[in-house]
Amino acid sequence: MNGVLIPHTPIAVDFWSLRRASTARLFFLSHMHSDHTVGLSSTWARPLYCSPITAHLLHRHLQVSKQWIRTLEVGESHVLPLDETGRETMTVTLIDANHCPGSVMFLFEGYFGTILYTGDFRYTPSMLKEPALTLGKQIHTLYLDNTNCNPALVLPSRQEAAQQIIRLIRKYPQHNIKIGLYSLGKESLLEQLALEFRTWVVLSPRRLELVQLLGLADVFTVEEKAGCIHAVDHTEICRSSMLHWNQSHPTIAILPTSRKIHTSHPDIHIIPYSDHSSYSELRTFVAALKPCQVLPIVSRQPCGDYFKDSLSPRLSMPLIPDSVQQYMSSSSRKPSFLWLLERKLKRPRIQGVVFETPEENTDQSQADRDSKKAKKENLSPWPRDFEKQHHPCSLRVKKQFFPDLCSQEWDKAAPFCESQKMVTVLTAPLGFSVQLKTPDEKFISPKPREEIGLDPPLIPREDNNGPAATGDQSDWISHDSPPSHSSKAAPLLVTEFRSLALKYLLTPVNFFQAGFSSKSFDQQVEKYHQLSLK
Repeated sequence: MNGVLIPHTPIAVDFWSLRRASTARLFFLSHMHSDHTVGLSSTWARPLYCSPITAHLLHRHLQVSKQWIRTLEVGESHVLPLDETGRETMTVTLIDANHCPGSVMFLFEGYFGTILYTGDFRYTPSMLKEPALTLGKQIHTLYLDNTNCNPALVLPSRQEAAQQIIRLIRKYPQHNIKIGLYSLGKESLLEQLALEFRTWVVLSPRRLELVQLLGLADVFTVEEKAGCIHAVDHTEICRSSMLHWNQSHPTIAILPTSRKIHTSHPDIHIIPYSDHSSYSELRTFVAALKPCQVLPIVSRQPCGDYFKDSLSPRLSMPLIPDSVQQYMSSSSRKPSFLWLLERKLKRPRIQGVVFETPEENTDQSQADRDSKKAKKENLSPWPRDFEKQHHPCSLRVKKQFFPDLCSQEWDKAAPFCESQKMVTVLTAPLGFSVQLKTPDEKFISPKPREEIGLDPPLIPREDNNGPAATGDQSDWISHDSPPSHSSKAAPLLVTEFRSLALKYLLTPVNFFQAGFSSKSFDQQVEKYHQLSLK
């Protein structure tokens, strides 16, 4: 990341880490190369100052909202406040950096003196003729692009490098030319080559949009076979691509850069065409400005020792005005805290249990309940009609059981209990057989049932072959049903039950009271059978 926080000021240039820039209130962007936009994204929500072309690219490619972009015209001076009251101000002037479309240098003037931030730039003598730099101003601090600040690295001017490329292309008149570029920059070189060889230059749709914005000559197209010069991404220039391109048509590739790159194919050519100032150009620039100190933008490449003979005496740093101090301190506390809080509130949370009101998701909740109910019915061992729910603790049965023998239709509230001792089956379903008789038999008188006003129970039928209980409905009869040829009018035999579950099966539904619990439910079953045995 190539950016700086200017000490003792609320100014940040190409620096987008808000956590580390807690005192910064004025943010500036020199150009749109990726190494100067680290941390800058569509979520940016602070005022940001830049040139008009950079503003367009910033919104177009990084989706930064226009409400935060402040456009400053190049070559003009702009007054900006340095505190909340406007008592303290500074002047900022944008100077063309001759690096890539939209790139600028920033000249800041205020209580802190005069600071020049070059960003990435390629020096030309015309820069020293800029009005902001010709008024004899003393540059206190110069933030310098030191990319090529190496005495051992000798670079030609861009005009000389362009002529090297033209001579190389002339050696291959029948070849296609692939020129590897970054996403932004060297558009003027492409225009020069198109005019020199009278051919179309094939671009990607994104770069074509850019050159149209710049107002260059109409020599660019997106049609693949329209011209012999193709601008491609620099990462495409490799051995595998060269083999592929040469299979269809003879092709050479050119990488216009000052970086040392190992070539993996004999038809890949490196031309030292650079958009950064050479060492000799930097020496000329610094010698003309005579700043008090030079600070490198690329921090990993110190360069201060190269310009000691061109520096002016350093001046003491003036005090920071109180209003600016308050502005910076409030930025580090209140705005930063509110910003972090806002981000935390807007951040999507990973939720475990989501509680929703029925009004918001009635349809979805109903669908979920229906799905669970269907699963429950599929897992239930009893027929679906037996489980129609009327109350959390009751089942309403609306089916005529054993229509052959019973004149009664059950439309009563049948108790339901989850007690482990209780069997929630109040009648014998089809296919369910129970052996009701034991060797010990006793007689039941129907009178007690009439006295308590209960309907007659279902009892096992006896025939000539002896008592039997099977799953057939004909084996169960109502006490007041007309006797058939196989039934007897004498007092009926019942079994002395050995299991409480069998008692449940023979206890009529209408015997139970509305209110009950697991314990009282069992007691009512016992009460019924005690009355029956009297």
